[in-house]
Formats: sequence, structure tokens, C-alpha cells
Amino acid sequence: QVQLVESGGGLVQAGGSLRLSCAASGSIFSFNMMGWYRQAPGRQRELVAATTSGGSTNYAYSMKGRFTISRDNAKNTVYLQMNSLKPEDTAVYYCNAKKGLPMRDYWGQGTQVTVSL
Repeated sequence: QVQLVESGGGLVQAGGSLRLSCAASGSIFSFNMMGWYRQAPGRQRELVAATTSGGSTNYAYSMKGRFTISRDNAKNTVYLQMNSLKPEDTAVYYCNAKKGLPMRDYWGQGTQVTVSL
């Protein structure tokens, strides 16, 4: 059973920073891809950033240059460093992992990020 546990969300002022963590129950090498998605009220869940088991990364356009995804394989943890936060970044952020054939998605419980003016 795959478990993903997020932490690090909270309330921050615009221009501030937060770092989210996603701890996996097993080796993150077993996942083809791990990433972060977010969902704001009334909006669809959207990709924020992702990293493959080979270490390549991908970012949504609006997050490039502000957010950084990284991984600590020894701790089975993926991080999302978020800088220069804007009120429009307010959302529930979810950790996602993909593995297997056919590919299957696993999700964390989500962590709230609120950016105030």
C-alpha cells in the first residue's frame, strides 16, 4: 500500500516562501514519476511540478522560476520549494506518485497553502 504524506503548508504573506514535503511509504525509486498538483476552490486540479525517477523535472509555466521540485532518495521524500508566492497560489497542494503498468496514480491527503496580500 502506497502512502504519501504531505506537510509544510500554511499561511504566508505575498512574496514569502514555503517548502512542502511529501514522504513516501516506500522507495521513491519505485515510482516512475512524483509530483505536486494543486486545486483552488472552483477550479480543476492542475500540475505544479514533477520529477522522474531519472531526475528530470517539469514545471507548469506559471511556476517556472518561482517553484523548485527536488527529491531526497535516502529519505524517500520529495520537496516543493515555493518562493515569491502570490495570492493566486492559494490552493490545496497534493503530492502525486505514478508507478506500474498500466500506470497508476497515488495521492496524498493534501496540504493547504494560503497566500495573503
